[in-house]
Amino acid sequence: MILQVHDVTKRFGGLQALTDVTFDLHPGEILGLIGPNGAGKTTLFNVINGVYTPERGRVSFRGEDITGLPSYDVARLGLARTHQVVRPLHELTVRENVMVGACYGREKHSLKESRRLADGSLEKVGLLDRGNQPSGSLNVAQKKRLELARALAARPYLLLLDEVLAGLNPSEIASMMDTVQAIREDGVSILMIEHVMQAIMSISDRILVLDYGTLIATGLPGEVANNPQVIEAYLGDPN
Repeated sequence: MILQVHDVTKRFGGLQALTDVTFDLHPGEILGLIGPNGAGKTTLFNVINGVYTPERGRVSFRGEDITGLPSYDVARLGLARTHQVVRPLHELTVRENVMVGACYGREKHSLKESRRLADGSLEKVGLLDRGNQPSGSLNVAQKKRLELARALAARPYLLLLDEVLAGLNPSEIASMMDTVQAIREDGVSILMIEHVMQAIMSISDRILVLDYGTLIATGLPGEVANNPQVIEAYLGDPN
């Protein structure tokens, strides 16, 4: 397993954000993470990549216990992520933003080498021709791709994608899905949070469902889509 999450519990004061969450992620897998708003999905990401330390449980990455390690150490081990709210470094160009990922990723590249890696990542996400532009000049879809390129430049083994499809139109969603699939084909394992159900169900090998911080279902996309507990979590109890 490339990632093992075992009995992870996280509280914020009196709020129980995650309760005994346990799952594995296989090498080369795309694992979808879904659930209603406030279910704890981003909190789980933050525990995995070291933003939060859980009250209980552990996170193992490539056989190493990384529970509570700071995010920069987790990144050095080869675990990168994107964020739901994209915040590029506006004072830097598109290329320079991506170079940051290469410099602080698992291979600790020099500035010269990070430029080469940045251009490779920008080409993969379709932004190479915008490398010299100020990052603040990009539209929403382009900023999503910039965020993805910066994470890829860190040369991760595992990529956490937090709503990379949010705010995109149907053609942009289709293009981004092709990009995500290409990343997996390059050997990167993926855990992705998404609210665009048709997209996440079509691209994921398996699906996890969180509701009120509890893992209520896991399985193949078709199994999860027809799970009564999942349907109730999204639509409410019909009775």
